[in-house]
Amino acid sequence: MRRPQQLPAGLAHSAIWDLLTFDRLMTGTIIHLIYWAGLGIIVLGAFGTVGAAVGVALREASLLGVVLAIPVMIGGLLMMGALLLIWRAICEFYVAVFRISEDLRALRLTDPAAKAFRPDA
Repeated sequence: MRRPQQLPAGLAHSAIWDLLTFDRLMTGTIIHLIYWAGLGIIVLGAFGTVGAAVGVALREASLLGVVLAIPVMIGGLLMMGALLLIWRAICEFYVAVFRISEDLRALRLTDPAAKAFRPDA
């Protein structure tokens, strides 16, 4: 088992110390930012799908253009909905993995058997 690092005085509860020693992970925050960025890209794709369907309807002067545009729009929006669900599932998976890591760290700190091996306990 790895020996715990000795914390310098005054930096024990510092956010900088947590980040420098990887005691606290920033990954959860970063994953949330990546989730919102991906969500924005998917929404832009949905707007593009609606724009393409309207473009097909306007380009064809007949009723056939409108008939072709409706399935394009419905299919595109269904695909964007599926992408939203998949993107959410992927990001939630990563958040869950990193929360499990944090929970394991907390369990290690509270485990009496692990404290027996710590020289500072």
